[in-house]
Amino acid sequence: MAESNFIDYVKIMCRSGKGGAGSRHFYRAKYVPKGGPDGGDGGRGGHVILRGNKNMWTLLPLKYQRHVFAGNGQSGSGGRSFGKDGEDKVIEVPCGTVVFDAETGDFLCEVTDHGEEIKLLKGGKGGLGNWHFKSATNRTPRYAQPGEPAIEKTVILELKLLGDVGLVGFPNAGKSTLLSSISAARPKIADYPFTTMEPQLGIVSYRDNRSFVMADIPGIIEGASEGKGLGLRFLRHIERNAVLLFMVPADADDISKEYQILLNELERFNPELMSKQKVLAISKSDMLDEELMAEIEKELPDDVPHVFISSVSGFGIQTLKDLLWTAITDESNRIEPVKITHRRLDGHHRVREEDEFIFENPEAPEPDEELYEDDEFDGDWDDSWEDYDGSGDYE
Repeated sequence: MAESNFIDYVKIMCRSGKGGAGSRHFYRAKYVPKGGPDGGDGGRGGHVILRGNKNMWTLLPLKYQRHVFAGNGQSGSGGRSFGKDGEDKVIEVPCGTVVFDAETGDFLCEVTDHGEEIKLLKGGKGGLGNWHFKSATNRTPRYAQPGEPAIEKTVILELKLLGDVGLVGFPNAGKSTLLSSISAARPKIADYPFTTMEPQLGIVSYRDNRSFVMADIPGIIEGASEGKGLGLRFLRHIERNAVLLFMVPADADDISKEYQILLNELERFNPELMSKQKVLAISKSDMLDEELMAEIEKELPDDVPHVFISSVSGFGIQTLKDLLWTAITDESNRIEPVKITHRRLDGHHRVREEDEFIFENPEAPEPDEELYEDDEFDGDWDDSWEDYDGSGDYE
């Protein structure tokens, strides 16, 4: 993993901008006695915004940008001049990124579409100038509102790949070989376990110029849901898949037992995975004859469609594509898009090196202006905003 640029889990600290303070200025001109209050409003603080980008496939840029700070709003000034709004900070993320609160593990939001923008942290509202508070009984208000404070939060970004079919199987079950034989993907293939160290995506061609996306993840072993092996870290990538393709090699001691083990691990990780369409493929079937296939078929589970395949010879590949396409275009998948309930980040679902990452406390930026320490605002924020005439952008 040290040589890989694929980063799917990162912890960052974000801070929105604080709102600028309102001005308590009074109009002064040589021939205008008692010009009255004309202090302008402060600008709003910058937002922290997530934006989906289909051209990104990893969270690697955020690995080296741990702090994301939006700009502060500037204070208002005389002549009812509004302060400048703080600069928004936009974080480009791959489609399929999920955001969690790093402290509590609660799900916050997700970005699934290209160009989709989500306001992660809202900038503070700018304070009202003193001209808002003049009245018949208070003609010289000598106070203005301070700006709302910034919001600071540490979040965890988790990438879940978007695909139609997810490959599930033990190490050396032939998943990478299948992906390389039916798509242009070139995953690493070797005769030892865990050759796949990161998820792989491949575009599979089908009849009439149609296609679907297949995702391969590292092999799962028994106990993966409890943190064993590599499968736990990458199981998140099949949560969005419409169809799960289970692969068990033909030379396995008990195909049904291995299928049940894989099924149990997925259920422990996220019970909602059980509601997805499933297909069972018996790989490396070029070593079997028709008589052996008939014997094996008697022991296979009845609740899942199955097919014998060989990625090397191409045996059963077209039948497999037909089964997958039928499952992908099933009525349940066409009426509703694939939706999942994101589980909280607990001890089993966190990545230790990211969870234990300690941020260095950055020095607080110098304020753009001095705050009026002697002018405390005694009113209520919400009540004052009800009388605001709507000029300016305070979203």
